[in-house]
Amino acid sequence: MGNTDSKLNFRKAVIQLTTKTQPVEATDDAFWDQFWADTATTVQDVFALLPAAEIRAVREESPSNLATLCYKAVEKLVQGAESGCPTEKEKQIVLNCTRMLSRALPYIFEDQDWRGFFWSTIPGAGRAGDEDEGARPLAESLLLAVADLLFCPDFTVQSHKKGRPDSVEDMQSLDSCEYIWEAGVGFAQSPPLNYIHDINRTELLRLLLTCFSEAMYLPPTSDNSILNPWVTFFCSTENRHALPLFTSLLNVVCAYDPVGYGIPYNHLLFSDYREQLVEQAMQILIVTLEHEGGQPYRPPSPSSMEDQDYVGPNNLFVNYLSRIHREEDYDFVLKGLARLLTNPLTQTYLPHSTKKIQFHQELLVLFWKLCDFNKKFLFFVLKSSDVLDILVPILYYLNDARADQSRVGLMHIGVFILLLLSGERNFGVRLNKPYSLHVPMDIPVFTGTHADLLIVVFHKIITSGHQRLQPLYDCLLTIVVNVSPYLKSLSMVAANKLLHLLEAFSTNWFLFSAPQNHHLVFFLLEAFNNIIQYQFDGNCNLVYAIIRKRNVFHQLANLPSDPTTIQKALQRKKKSPDAISRTSSLETVSMEGSRPAVPAEPGTLKTSLVAMPGIDKLTEKSQVSEDGTQSHITITKMARRRLSSSSSSAISHWNPKPDWVLSWKSKLPLQTIMRLLQVLVPQVEKICIDKGLTDESEILKFLQHGTLVGLLPVPHPILIRKYQANAGTAMWFRTYMWGVIYLRNVDPPIWYDTDVRLFEIQRM
Repeated sequence: MGNTDSKLNFRKAVIQLTTKTQPVEATDDAFWDQFWADTATTVQDVFALLPAAEIRAVREESPSNLATLCYKAVEKLVQGAESGCPTEKEKQIVLNCTRMLSRALPYIFEDQDWRGFFWSTIPGAGRAGDEDEGARPLAESLLLAVADLLFCPDFTVQSHKKGRPDSVEDMQSLDSCEYIWEAGVGFAQSPPLNYIHDINRTELLRLLLTCFSEAMYLPPTSDNSILNPWVTFFCSTENRHALPLFTSLLNVVCAYDPVGYGIPYNHLLFSDYREQLVEQAMQILIVTLEHEGGQPYRPPSPSSMEDQDYVGPNNLFVNYLSRIHREEDYDFVLKGLARLLTNPLTQTYLPHSTKKIQFHQELLVLFWKLCDFNKKFLFFVLKSSDVLDILVPILYYLNDARADQSRVGLMHIGVFILLLLSGERNFGVRLNKPYSLHVPMDIPVFTGTHADLLIVVFHKIITSGHQRLQPLYDCLLTIVVNVSPYLKSLSMVAANKLLHLLEAFSTNWFLFSAPQNHHLVFFLLEAFNNIIQYQFDGNCNLVYAIIRKRNVFHQLANLPSDPTTIQKALQRKKKSPDAISRTSSLETVSMEGSRPAVPAEPGTLKTSLVAMPGIDKLTEKSQVSEDGTQSHITITKMARRRLSSSSSSAISHWNPKPDWVLSWKSKLPLQTIMRLLQVLVPQVEKICIDKGLTDESEILKFLQHGTLVGLLPVPHPILIRKYQANAGTAMWFRTYMWGVIYLRNVDPPIWYDTDVRLFEIQRM
């Protein structure tokens, strides 16, 4: 039968379904088989031939027919899972039912009255003499059938039966751990690539993702105890394939090499079915790895992981992820993620010679979840300079997305990962490695370390990003403070950038124009103090920059707090409401081959995000003692909340008073810097006069050999603000992750034009 006939017959069946006012009996196989038995339609065909309006019409006008359609499609999947689909016809029926359900499920989720449908048991659904099966809700039957089908020999995995074509592997006794899809964590053999298996797996995973997407149809809530019933069941001990499936998904993602198996341009010759599988596998992973029961997940201590009695979370995917502990497994995962994150940066001399992947946002969420659920993995990442292979792509994405409002979620996830890493001493230490890569980035050219790269990119985000990034300034500067005690030698470019930020943030109008702007000055002063107290010897560039800009510190020390000055500053704000000075102190030429960051194309779709908790909620403070160990300290926090764009009305009614200014001005940590200026400025001025110097290099040489031992105040303890999970961040991640998945699944457009509630879809 030609494909055109197939489409025609399928369309006829749809029309019959939508025009029948009477319920069609479930036993009327001749009618129901038209949808899957006699057709060879692609998933795109199913979406085109079964329009949204018609699915909704059946749902409203003949609900029993929609219920029967779903029930019959699930029944076919269950039969296929039991038989192992030995014939081509059975394989085709399973694929057609998979596509039908992927099309119909979102319309069941969007209607509250239907949401319980899949969790009800259907009378008489159990086959004769199989009473216990009769009690399973439809959702459970569907999920278990899909899990079985994902390890179905000659359909989704390589058959191990040699020779006799008539021998079919028994699906019930099959040990799926021997059929893991790819070598890697816990599995050594790499099965031969089979693109048909990849396509079939992708179709089944798409249906699974659609099942899990019920979460999109519930409004955002910070009540984490509301679990996704589909994910909860699928990742429970009820699913006998949970371990091999988790391992298959993780290994397929981390082993993927989009370069075209080492042959340039290979991806132009062959459609890469593996890439589609990798995308779906990654999306399934990030959705299933969920906190459970409302409590932020507390990973096991490394010692308890070796303990035989350690049970771990009920969600088996989270459980298995938290228990990965072999160094070679960590290495495989980290190298795989770094390879994929770096892929879009790889500018070879042959344009288009390597395939450019598009799923970097999902990769970042997966990396985040790995670090969050497996602390030993986090420590492994920071143990060597491999962490820089994650840092550089993140900085690239942050810099590239800074002007594009549709990518504000990407900016947040990148910054959160760096905030998480910066809470560990090793991250600051690793940043001292020289930066020699030359990824084309729209930033000034500099010679220096990865710390310089981080500071230069952060400066660029703050001075030339869009307004909606303001809530991230706190996080960016917290990262700088966290790493500052370990930075051995900042370049002149980075030192000037930090002072330019201080200059911009310490103008009267910026300090007085919002209740929390002065915190940014506190962060920068704390970073300078850390470097002066703990890394003075190698940081003559920063010391020189501080001396050159000494008037900024004197102005801060003498900050006026009288009502007239405050009012003048606020008047100036009304005239130019721009966030901070956009003119950089010393703007220099951008790197060769780089493209400037650009705003979103008009018409770009974006999904809304919930407001992020303030930095005081995001972090908890810990003190680093002499031996480098950290101890948690409780500090009475100043009541503050970084304002999201939604609370801008609070700023417009903001009326600062002199006593408010004095309350924080008296706490500005200026003593160390004032003492440094007091000692060094006269010496530098004397050299200049004596030697008639205008040359920087001589002054830098003097500062390099200078010392302030015994002249500075007693070093303060190092404070680290460590990322702290809470209900607000969990909700943010959920909306961000599903928003990414919604926008990335456009062919077919699974959720497009359905009534999602978790976020709004906005057009730029």
